[in-house]
Amino acid sequence: MNIHIIGGGNLGTALAIGIANFTKGNKITVTRRNINHIRHLEPLGIKLSTDNKAGIEDSELIILSIKPYQVNGVLDEISAFCKGKIVASAVTGLSLEELHHKMNGGCSIIRIMPNIAAQFGESATCLAYATADDKSGDKVSNLFNQVGSAVRIEEKLMDAATVLGACGTAYALRYIRASMQAGIEIGFDAATALTIASQTAKGAAKMALEENVHPEQLIDRVTTPQGCTIVGLNEMEHQGFSSALIRGIKTSLEKIK
Repeated sequence: MNIHIIGGGNLGTALAIGIANFTKGNKITVTRRNINHIRHLEPLGIKLSTDNKAGIEDSELIILSIKPYQVNGVLDEISAFCKGKIVASAVTGLSLEELHHKMNGGCSIIRIMPNIAAQFGESATCLAYATADDKSGDKVSNLFNQVGSAVRIEEKLMDAATVLGACGTAYALRYIRASMQAGIEIGFDAATALTIASQTAKGAAKMALEENVHPEQLIDRVTTPQGCTIVGLNEMEHQGFSSALIRGIKTSLEKIK
C-alpha cells in the first residue's frame, strides 16, 4: 500500500520505521511541520513533507497520528482527498461516528491504538471499526500484525486500550527501571543490571504470549516451597505492588474519560 502518515511525532515515526523495516512493498510518506526533526527516516526510503496533502491522492491508507486539538484543522485540509481511501485514526477519544461525520462519508474509517514498540516490530495494537468496513479493517489489521500483534475490540474499549496498550509501555518500563535499580543495589553495574532486567521481562512476556496461560501458572514454575522467589513476591504484595499497578491503570483511564 501507499501509506500516508500525518503526524511525525513519537508514535508516527515509530509506525513509519516499523512499517519500513518489517513489511514489504509499502511506500510511506510522513508529514510534519518541522521535518528537520525526522530526517533520520529518509535513509529508510520514507518520504517526508511539510504538506499534509502532498501525495495523498496516491495513498490507499491515511494514518492520523496527531493530537486531538489538531483534528479539525487537519481534516479540513485532507477530507476532499480521502474519498475511497482508508483513514486509520490513532487520535485518543475521537469516535468512529465523529470521524465519519467530519469526513463527510466516502471513506473507510478505522480506529487504531498502537504503541511506539511498533518501531521494533512489537506493538500491541487494538483496532475498532464498523461491520461495513470489515474489508478495510482486515487490511489494516494485517499491516499491524506485521509490526507486532493486532486485535479487534469493541469501540467502547478503545480508551481502555490506550491505557493498557499504549500507556502500558511506560508502566512496563518503570518495572524494568525498578528492577535495574534493585540489581545495582545487590551488586551489579548499571549496564549489566539493565540487560538482565530487560531480557528477563522480555522472556516472561514471551512465555505468557506463547503458552497463553494465566500468569500464575508460569509463576508457579519458579516458585518453590520456602524459596527466595515466594518471599520476594509476598514482600512486593505486602508493599502494594499489584494494587498500585491496578490503581495506576484505572487512574489513567479516568483521566482520559
